[in-house]
Amino acid sequence: MKCERSLLVLRSPIAVPHRRALLVFVAAAALATGSGSAAGAGDPVQGAQAFRNCVACHSIEPGQNMTGPSLAGALGRKAGSLATFHRYSDALKRSSVVWDEQSLDAWIANPAAFIPGNDMAFSGLPDPRARSNLVAFLKAASEGNGKALAFQAGMNLGGGLPDLKQANADVRVKTVRYCDDTYTVTTAGGRTRKFWEFNLRFKTDSSTHGPSKNEPVFVGQGMQRDRAQIVFSSPSEMAALIKSECP
Repeated sequence: MKCERSLLVLRSPIAVPHRRALLVFVAAAALATGSGSAAGAGDPVQGAQAFRNCVACHSIEPGQNMTGPSLAGALGRKAGSLATFHRYSDALKRSSVVWDEQSLDAWIANPAAFIPGNDMAFSGLPDPRARSNLVAFLKAASEGNGKALAFQAGMNLGGGLPDLKQANADVRVKTVRYCDDTYTVTTAGGRTRKFWEFNLRFKTDSSTHGPSKNEPVFVGQGMQRDRAQIVFSSPSEMAALIKSECP
């Protein structure tokens, strides 16, 4: 009789709307739970693959800043607060954002919308799954596991920039002469190259991987080998090395 009464209740006109509401609620809850776990459980190995979009500007090595700041230890850090990075926009420094999984996801989705006025030259990553994977990788990198995950993903992040202190004599610059529109570069190994002034760049690298003091390094560039850069350990060395003289 108890079973029959239950069936009667479910079949009654009054019970039907409640039953339908209950079914809708259960279905919605199941969908919400499913979608939440799908978006939240990012794969850090796939995230390492997604990090290919970031390596031109960011390192996961502590203290190794590039165009953008090092992302080592980013989670839990206030936006715009890494003491060794001096190129933050005012908008980022003024924000009250602290990086966690939610704020990183919003930032990666659309940096310009999340913190208006910032200098991030990246339009955003619209795919929620790709963002979830990337955030999972950045979280792992903050915990010191980034290189191992990158290796699993078939990526060799290496140590970032090359160690210019190990440069051989053929690329260590001894003299630079400037005449009209031409730079003539001579190395410690006796090699001499001439460059149109627009094709030779002068840069500095003050990091531990930069050149030794007063030993700038020549780095070739360009498909036609017609471009190059000379990397100094500090700006003051440039004026001392470059001499304006014509043969």
